[in-house]
Amino acid sequence: MEIKMIQNYIMPNYKLVYFNMRGRAEIIRYIFAYLDIKYEDHRIEQADWPEIKSTLPFGKIPILEIDGLKLHQSLAIARYLTKNTDLAGKTELEQCQVDAIVDTLDDFMSRFPWAEKKQDIKKQMFNELLTYDAPQLLQDLEAYLGEREWFIGNSVTWADFYWEICSTTLLFLKPDLLDIHCRLEMLRKKVQAIPAIADWIQRRPQTKL
Repeated sequence: MEIKMIQNYIMPNYKLVYFNMRGRAEIIRYIFAYLDIKYEDHRIEQADWPEIKSTLPFGKIPILEIDGLKLHQSLAIARYLTKNTDLAGKTELEQCQVDAIVDTLDDFMSRFPWAEKKQDIKKQMFNELLTYDAPQLLQDLEAYLGEREWFIGNSVTWADFYWEICSTTLLFLKPDLLDIHCRLEMLRKKVQAIPAIADWIQRRPQTKL
């Protein structure tokens, strides 16, 4: 009985619930892949969303179920999963720096009107963000990275993962976005070359976003 309880504590059952897309759940999937944690990647169809929405805390996804307990907010989940690992940063100062880069990226990605139904308005707003706002962000990020291999410290953190994920979406929207940002492109490729991440990218469902 004691052994079973210890095993259950060490190996909880994880179930990630999100749409069949990368979106806000992909950072969680990258962390699971890198840390070699088994989980159920439960992908729901848009047609089923209205019924499922009413059963979820705050009516939003992704959620991560841990032995039935539902956690929401993708970045909060990511912080929970990376806590006490080097992915979070090796010191408290590095952890703050990791959070700052993640929040900087998320602030920008959250400005896109992903749910806008009027396509002309959506297209205009996307174009303005990619044309006028993205260049300054990329300039700031490249200056922050400098000559280092990773954004923070001397090893990969989940801030590097989040950059690769966000930039993949941005490049889908504007393929030439990183043409003059070689250091940021090199960082993308370094993340993609990590064996566990490369394996996940190879076998994940192929979706636009």
